[in-house]
Amino acid sequence: MQFRLEDDQEAFASAVRDFARSELQKDAVELAHAPGYPWDVAKKLAKNNLLGLTLKEEDGGQGASLVDAVIAIQEVAYASPKAADIVQAGSFGAIRTLAEYATPEQKERFLPGLLSGENLISLGMSESEAGSAVTELRTTAVQDGDEYVLNGAKIFGTHSPEATLYLVYVRFGPGTGNIGSVLVERDTPGFTLGAKHEYMSGEEWSELVFEDCRIPAENVLLGPGGFKKQISGFNVERIGNSARALALGRYAFTEAREHAKVREQFGKPLCEFQGLQWKFADMAVKLDAAQLLLYRAARNADDGLPSAYDTSVAKLACNTAGFECANEALQIMGGLGYSTDSLVEYCLRRTRGWMIAGGSLEMLRNRIAESVFDRRFDQRT
Repeated sequence: MQFRLEDDQEAFASAVRDFARSELQKDAVELAHAPGYPWDVAKKLAKNNLLGLTLKEEDGGQGASLVDAVIAIQEVAYASPKAADIVQAGSFGAIRTLAEYATPEQKERFLPGLLSGENLISLGMSESEAGSAVTELRTTAVQDGDEYVLNGAKIFGTHSPEATLYLVYVRFGPGTGNIGSVLVERDTPGFTLGAKHEYMSGEEWSELVFEDCRIPAENVLLGPGGFKKQISGFNVERIGNSARALALGRYAFTEAREHAKVREQFGKPLCEFQGLQWKFADMAVKLDAAQLLLYRAARNADDGLPSAYDTSVAKLACNTAGFECANEALQIMGGLGYSTDSLVEYCLRRTRGWMIAGGSLEMLRNRIAESVFDRRFDQRT
């Protein structure tokens, strides 16, 4: 049983760490508080082979393992928390689903721009009446000759205001068996973006509105029957979510630890107070335990796709550890942690969002319980 990285992975981590510290760290605070998608950072990451990590080399990716991708996300996040979002967007989520199931023609059309940092893909999944119960989505795709006509709307899409391509979950007919997905380009007639909305984290999203939006038949990614493939690919998204949550928790932990070494109250450093020592001990255990569960989920992936159980356990552990450690770090640092001059408050806001995105903690617990009892629990009435 192996509890340490291989030598080549250690070397990779060191190389990414050196790059992130020299190229990203100095602007980390400014980047975290800046609105919009940082295209310049995306191109810089692409130039250093940090986009497309989990994609096959024949598709223009790096052919790296999920563990390698986790390493890259974490090393980037330790230097610049927000920059890790670009590594995620370029290796997990919608781009990974696209690379996994696209036709050769679709890959040729879309992947080069995405992997160079010139373009960006966003996922259109959630709807006003379909969040955790995603199978209740209402956005339809009706075939009309060699085109499909889309009608409906999507909300809460990450990077939706800036994306150039959208992977949209649609219904080709009634029932779960008729759910699939299509690719919609930004300038497609009948497709409009709603007003920008802002999350607590500072991220922005726009509603995706489809009104008799016509796309060519060759833009269908997964037709009827594709829902299970899409969801299995979504497990990879959860690996990226988990890695960032854990990395930001550790970032906040590290900031608080350095603060506790030098900040004095009542004539001695904060680290000499037992109450704070216990906080750091608890945080260290949570971070280490979650890290091992994350590595397990990434290492145990079959054919590149991790199991629903492993990813549910890892995401639950990493989301919880990341948020709780960021919260404790802010408390330890007091006013400095609460100030936007530090990124600890940013880490707290960001980790809170990941407890909802990519599968809420409640839905993850349901999924874990199904594995415990080896049966499915239907949440519907």
